[in-house]
Amino acid sequence: MRPGIYAQPANRLLPNLWDVLALLLVISLICFLCLAGSNMSLPYQLGQVIPFSMQAQVLPEYALFTVVRMFIALFFSFIFALIIGTMAAKSRRAEQLLIPIIDILQSVPILAYMSISISGFIHLFEGSLWGPECAVIFVVFSSQVWNMTLSVYQSLRSIPADLLELSHMSRLSAWQKWWKLDLPFAIPGLLWNAMISMSSGWFFIVASEAISINQQKIYLPGIGSYISKAIMDKNLSEIALAILTMLVVILLYDQLFFRPLLAWSEKFRSTEAEETQESWFLNLLQRSTWMKKTALYTERFSDKIVNAKFLLKKKLPYKTHWMQETPHSWFSNLLWYGLTTLLFGISAYVTWRFIFTQVSLHEAAEAFLLGGLTALRVFLAVFLSALIWVPIGIYVGMRPSLAKVIQPITQILAAFPANLFFPLFVLFLVHFHLSMNVFSVLLMMLGTQWYLLFNVIAGATLIPRELKYAAKNLHLKSWIKWKRFYFPAIFPFFITGAITAAGGAWNASIVTELVSWGQTTLVAKGLGSYITLNTNEGHFTQIALGVVMMCIWVVGVNLFFWRKLYVYAEERFRIE
Repeated sequence: MRPGIYAQPANRLLPNLWDVLALLLVISLICFLCLAGSNMSLPYQLGQVIPFSMQAQVLPEYALFTVVRMFIALFFSFIFALIIGTMAAKSRRAEQLLIPIIDILQSVPILAYMSISISGFIHLFEGSLWGPECAVIFVVFSSQVWNMTLSVYQSLRSIPADLLELSHMSRLSAWQKWWKLDLPFAIPGLLWNAMISMSSGWFFIVASEAISINQQKIYLPGIGSYISKAIMDKNLSEIALAILTMLVVILLYDQLFFRPLLAWSEKFRSTEAEETQESWFLNLLQRSTWMKKTALYTERFSDKIVNAKFLLKKKLPYKTHWMQETPHSWFSNLLWYGLTTLLFGISAYVTWRFIFTQVSLHEAAEAFLLGGLTALRVFLAVFLSALIWVPIGIYVGMRPSLAKVIQPITQILAAFPANLFFPLFVLFLVHFHLSMNVFSVLLMMLGTQWYLLFNVIAGATLIPRELKYAAKNLHLKSWIKWKRFYFPAIFPFFITGAITAAGGAWNASIVTELVSWGQTTLVAKGLGSYITLNTNEGHFTQIALGVVMMCIWVVGVNLFFWRKLYVYAEERFRIE
């Protein structure tokens, strides 16, 4: 029998300095959450003006509201990514259905269906501010979740065969294997993608906290709406104050949340790291006696959940490959593929009836060709971003001490709302008489490059030490070392980053192919500008046509290009 808490020596129960500091931090966190929660649950009716101030002293409070919204979205993104990513990696049928859906959803412009989600949530929580709040959280969730889901999917596909064999020899159930092998193996990559998700969420916060519905503008208190209103007023000092506040907030949650998680995730590396991540905040918590006790009881509780007897009955058949499955009966296959085909047919028929009763085939063909122009820009944006950031990401990831310095800097740069550069970009193109059709690629790169950089850094930091020693002993140098060692080692992570970067470029096309500042507006021919122009004019059928054509292009490119590279990376460069 374990000794009770009162059987412990008295000096172990008394608080130390670290206990006091940890307690103050926990109390502060609870107070902040209570303040944000009380603001979110205020009564609200559509048409009511929400109090909003542009005073500088409200920025800390607005920053708190924005960060709470983003972390709520991140929490649900973690849950969604772990469940859906695991399903897609474990089941061939689930993969055939879920991965194309994810490819579509990460590429469909969030701002295109934001008005629909806003209306739905406002009517769902009628009479409460929770309606607009949930609409903003949903938009941020939609910007965060897809690359995290693909990260889990890619990680579970890349589990080495020796670890799978070890789990089989240990006679783990499916429940135990997920907690003891799948989840730990996926955590390092998931955390890196969570960081870029938080950073990319800042772009959509600016657009979503200032909500338009029924010709009414709703400004939810937050940094995003503050920046949006300052841009509308062309007040550069207010924009600068908001950006400064945003940078302070990013540094705080990097030090208090992501850095401790990265240091904690070192225990889940499959190989020993040359230099581990460290966190002063995690060290503070580990020095606290009360936190040690809390962690001990939490560990015992989680151990009971992982090893719950009623979940240990089903043992896993041994698999030598991630996609090896028990064969299904002909009736099961007929039912599955029949229902999938029926669902696809019904969706296609409804879409056809909705669009082509009002749109000619000539306009549909024109929209398809515009999608080709946007697809070319997306490819160029990903290609140019890879040329720049893959070598830099490998260089940083191979040097953990440098990665500690670069990580918060890249988070700040990735979080900087790219649309704040658009006015300068417009002035630059107008002054030098440059073509928007060509240089809109640079605007796409502002939003896509960080997906590549974070994934490449994550891949480089997870290269086993044995491979590094082998490359050193073989005296690999210059181009041969990059070709035979660096590129193959990070290639699966690069593909994940490239797919999410391409999805981000498609998503951003509606704001990068049409930019304006004051009375000056520049338009690049493409599907993004087609959707934006029809959104501004309220042509919902043309909006639906543009989104459908974008889905066709995204699925086609992913199916015939990115997916083939994904399979090639998994089969050719998987570390056994």
